[in-house]
Amino acid sequence: MKNKIQDKMFLEIRNKEIFNQVQHYSFEYLERVFDRNVYPTEEALNDLSIFDEEFPFDSTNAKSVIEQLNKYGSPATTATLGGRYFGFVCGSAVPVGLAAKNLGTYWDQAPAMNVLSPIGSKLESLVEKWLVDLFNLPQNTSAGFVSGTSTANLCGLAAARYRILQSNHWDINEKGLRNSPKIRIVTGKQAHSTVLKAIVVLGLGKENIEWVDVDKQGRIIPESIPELDENTILILQAGNVNSGAFDDFEIICEKAKKANTWVHIDGAFGLWAQAVSELKYLTKGIENASSWAVDGHKTLNTPYDCGIILCSDQEAMTSALHMSGSYMVESTERDGMFYTPEMSRRARIIELWSIMKYLGKNGIDEMILTMHQRAKQFAEEIVKIKGCYVENDIVFNQVIVRCDSDKITEQVLRNIQILRECWLGGSIWSGKKVLRVSICSWATTENDITKSVKSFKKALELAITNTNTSNR
Repeated sequence: MKNKIQDKMFLEIRNKEIFNQVQHYSFEYLERVFDRNVYPTEEALNDLSIFDEEFPFDSTNAKSVIEQLNKYGSPATTATLGGRYFGFVCGSAVPVGLAAKNLGTYWDQAPAMNVLSPIGSKLESLVEKWLVDLFNLPQNTSAGFVSGTSTANLCGLAAARYRILQSNHWDINEKGLRNSPKIRIVTGKQAHSTVLKAIVVLGLGKENIEWVDVDKQGRIIPESIPELDENTILILQAGNVNSGAFDDFEIICEKAKKANTWVHIDGAFGLWAQAVSELKYLTKGIENASSWAVDGHKTLNTPYDCGIILCSDQEAMTSALHMSGSYMVESTERDGMFYTPEMSRRARIIELWSIMKYLGKNGIDEMILTMHQRAKQFAEEIVKIKGCYVENDIVFNQVIVRCDSDKITEQVLRNIQILRECWLGGSIWSGKKVLRVSICSWATTENDITKSVKSFKKALELAITNTNTSNR
């Protein structure tokens, strides 16, 4: 019996037309993304209605599918690859990483087992060693490559939960949490929401958190930490999501080590400070923690998605995330399924390895330090505008800006987003509404900062004009 759709797809591969078509559109997009509006225009957003259609009954022409995706999809993207996107700590993508991801897409590897992807297994083993070296972590540290720090935090806390209960002669995998020994959770009052999500998902409960006071920059006050013990998980932060501030790891981890407390560091974007000679003072003492979560797609600028869990207790990590089955094929090499919750996951290690290989230690140092310098430049230029104030110490890549009132700050934010010269979001800081600027793109230039500050100024002028008009 003739299989028409199979023949059709083999033909698509042989003639390569749609792949050449995508390559052409991709190059076209890259040529424009650094100069275009950061957020889609109203026209582009309205044109998305073209996708509102009933599910087709018959097979469609492949070329027309790609044409539609490019014509209406490309203009409706947010230009996170460019140099003027400052929202949600979303990094750009180092060019070699984009190219490697493209190649990896064609390979379509799933490195759950070595037998599924020998190249994926090899690169994960190598990058694990590179990361341990770069972050100066204990030599027995293992790495799992996940979608982002949300999952990495979950993995780190799962390993902590396993170890603490196992030390109390309780097998969580067999007995579950019912009637299990109590686990204490200690963290700062400005812990990231993904940490709280992980606590909830793991059944540890938000009501059980022992909250610790923080200072004006969002750092845990070491003296406010309660007495610790071997049944405690202490969660610290490398890079406050608003201020970019870092907890005092040296003092806190020393205290935790004496109490045999598991320390987990949420370092989504900030852990990379350890790789920068001029900034590594911020992460002094992190090697004394037990687990660390970090993103590649933030500060390192890998393409989305790329998260990493690092854990010095391999047994706890693999036991917490372990899966088995009679059909599994274990090898003497790395089988990635033991280090992550997922079995089916793409080989994001391909672009992570490519970027680390391409940049090297010196390149990573230079790229991340430049982001810090651009953040300082932004702060220096924005305070020259009357009515704009910087609310944090610029220690890494974050800048918090407020205006004379919450009302004006809100209007400035709306105006900036409408102007589309740059893009950022808002937050609450010390009880006031603020503008949150996250600089984490290799592509951000001095000129990008100056253009963005001019957009702030224009947005503020419009806000003041509107406020004065409404008060008449």
